[in-house]
Amino acid sequence: MTKKFWMAFIAVFVTAIILNMVVYGLVLGSAFSSLRVWRTDMQSLQWIYPVITLVGSFFFTLVFSKGYEGKGIAEGIRYGLYIGIWLSIGMAYGTYAMVDVPYGMTLEWFILGVLMYIVMGVVASLVYGKKPAQGS
Repeated sequence: MTKKFWMAFIAVFVTAIILNMVVYGLVLGSAFSSLRVWRTDMQSLQWIYPVITLVGSFFFTLVFSKGYEGKGIAEGIRYGLYIGIWLSIGMAYGTYAMVDVPYGMTLEWFILGVLMYIVMGVVASLVYGKKPAQGS
């Protein structure tokens, strides 16, 4: 793995941590706190979230690096959109199917999840940069 990979991984991880705080803490926080489905020991398990984010950021960046075409920000947007739809639909709508959450919250969770992955894709593409045109 290259230095560029590790730089992108760190940048994606930091971005994901910040986006998680904004989306799940500020935007959706009150909606989530109103639900009555939480574990009684949830606070003691909060360490799991940064670990999940670390592992997810690693594989998000790894897959990006394997398919990297050097097309710039548009490539990051496209990659983030694809991964965002893939992962967010299962998280939001899978939860909706199992837990009594309002549909509006589910839709918002899905859309925000896709947007988070798009931003992460843009970050990865900015670190990797655009490849120079052939013949230049």
